[in-house]
Amino acid sequence: MTVRPVRRERVRADVRLSDVQSKGPLEQMSHWIDITVPLYTGVVRWPGDVPFELRRDVDMKAGAELNLSSFSMSAHTATHMDAPLHFLDGAPSLDDLPFETVIGPARVIELRDSALVTVKEIEPHSIQPGERILFKTANSSRVWHDQPFRQSFVAIPVETAHYLADRKPSLVGVDYLSVGEYEGDGAETHRVLLGAGVWLLEGLNLTHVEAGRYELVCLPLRIAGVEGAPARAVLRRL
Repeated sequence: MTVRPVRRERVRADVRLSDVQSKGPLEQMSHWIDITVPLYTGVVRWPGDVPFELRRDVDMKAGAELNLSSFSMSAHTATHMDAPLHFLDGAPSLDDLPFETVIGPARVIELRDSALVTVKEIEPHSIQPGERILFKTANSSRVWHDQPFRQSFVAIPVETAHYLADRKPSLVGVDYLSVGEYEGDGAETHRVLLGAGVWLLEGLNLTHVEAGRYELVCLPLRIAGVEGAPARAVLRRL
């Protein structure tokens, strides 16, 4: 069988949020709720990070026999995971992520403080060792991933990070691009949690998720030796 050579025309493919939404959310097809922020042209990014860019290297619209795409991005774009290596030199990378950390029962805890995740607010929830905890905050009151970056998002301060480290959950997830604040002690928050063996899931879309207990499935891309990677995360109510 002879295969006709394809024409390689490397052009930017402008897939916007509206294009992604038109496909229909996963929750309409099953009992699973997709809490992943999609990757698309213009998705918000941490200041200074490489933006997401999708390219159509081979295009059927240009006469090719197939479509073939490539993309570039920061490893910490949209919904993604942080490995301890992100802030701790020589620490485990995402290769070392235990499957049981990202698959199993999880708890969504909704918080009211509009500035910080405080010890006072989470203490009554009695977080237990090994739990998978997802914090739904005021960040989820807007479609933050389709808006300019906000420096004043709800984050976890160092005091709360130490409290969580002592409680020893296996996973902490948040509904913005970072567990730590933009200015101040954000790096230390990462070091405290990652140093305590808490894996971090950032950039979640919890807008339509109620507080409660769920089954979580979250699998980041397996990129050898990397400190972070995009992830697909879904929940199912228990």
